[in-house]
Amino acid sequence: MNTFERDRIAIRYPTNWTVETRDDPEGGGWTVAVSSPDTAFFMLSLQPEARDPGELADQSLDALKGEYKELDWEDVMETICGQPAIGYNADFLTVDTATNCRVRCLDTFAGPLLLLSQVSDFDREQNEPVLRGIIQSLNVEVD
Repeated sequence: MNTFERDRIAIRYPTNWTVETRDDPEGGGWTVAVSSPDTAFFMLSLQPEARDPGELADQSLDALKGEYKELDWEDVMETICGQPAIGYNADFLTVDTATNCRVRCLDTFAGPLLLLSQVSDFDREQNEPVLRGIIQSLNVEVD
């Protein structure tokens, strides 16, 4: 397993997954995406300019609605690394393949944090447990 760590926020991901990071110089945040060799990926994004996790979740859902016209979604609340997380489970079609996207947002000392995982039916059986493991590995240190 590999580890990504920044601003006292860490995740673990498989060694055969690729990682890409991007800084947001205007908002002070950052994004890391880890991608499977197949279609699955996980994105973690610190968004200090967002007002709160609910706003960030709504913005993420709006972006999905703009991209996928036949989007089905449901509201979700759960606990991730001991913190309340708000978000959505969404399903849509891409190139005739059903795809599942999970959006979760939670508050951290550095601002709202977006967690987004996506997997298609093509590799869901193999990679959905891996995506859940990445989310379960999330560690956010508190002050």
